[in-house]
Amino acid sequence: MKSITWLRTAAAIITIIYILIPLIVVIPASFTSASYPSFPPEGFSFQWYTKLLDRPEFMEAMMNSVKFALFAAFFSVLFGTLGAMAIAKYDIPGKTYITALLTSPLSVPQLVLGIALLIFFTPLMLAGTSTGFLLAHIIICIPYVIRLVLTGLSGFDYNLERAASILGANPFVVFWKVTVPLIRPAIISGGLFAFLTSFDNVTVSMFMISPDMRTLPIEIFSQMQDAYNPIVASVSSVVIFISVILIVILEKMQGVGKVFGGSHS
Repeated sequence: MKSITWLRTAAAIITIIYILIPLIVVIPASFTSASYPSFPPEGFSFQWYTKLLDRPEFMEAMMNSVKFALFAAFFSVLFGTLGAMAIAKYDIPGKTYITALLTSPLSVPQLVLGIALLIFFTPLMLAGTSTGFLLAHIIICIPYVIRLVLTGLSGFDYNLERAASILGANPFVVFWKVTVPLIRPAIISGGLFAFLTSFDNVTVSMFMISPDMRTLPIEIFSQMQDAYNPIVASVSSVVIFISVILIVILEKMQGVGKVFGGSHS
């Protein structure tokens, strides 16, 4: 029994180290004082972070990433919350299949999804446009919002809504004053995960992007193809930092594991 426990502990430690290897390598490499990436870093310097301010392509890509991630999160929360409430509250025929369809982007490889969106958007003249890019990101973000809001609604007491209606509140007031406050943590968590998903996305973005519209992950990927230097490591470290902060907030509010939990039946 002790040997089995030891093996499980060792397997868990090895898995964690394997997952953290990119962080262990990239973050220290961003502080090197050399003119080339090295691990362990040669010396210690913040020069590659200060040089980011002198690289307009990275700053512009960062602004594009934040802008699209905010819009994608907003519309994903709007449509995802309404969709999750309809699934949880009403006895819709084929509810299980509808839920599976709405959350299918979670199980479809993003490479396949990117190709499918490109084929679908091209005749509509949306491929390579900001509108098409935003729609693609909304499609991949909505499933996370639906999952989290369904989780938040799993223990919801609908008698509170009925009581508010009996007291004279109209449906909008019931929704805004009763329902939303009770599921607010799930909605905010869904919005954070949607933002993170859009902000970090590379695979789908590569099929939707245009030469004059680049996001930070795409810019990093492009720079890696041309010539890898420590400034790429510093940009990557910034992305990692933002992602970790959002993941920590999400874990505190809702729990990352609940994103992939079972849906409301």
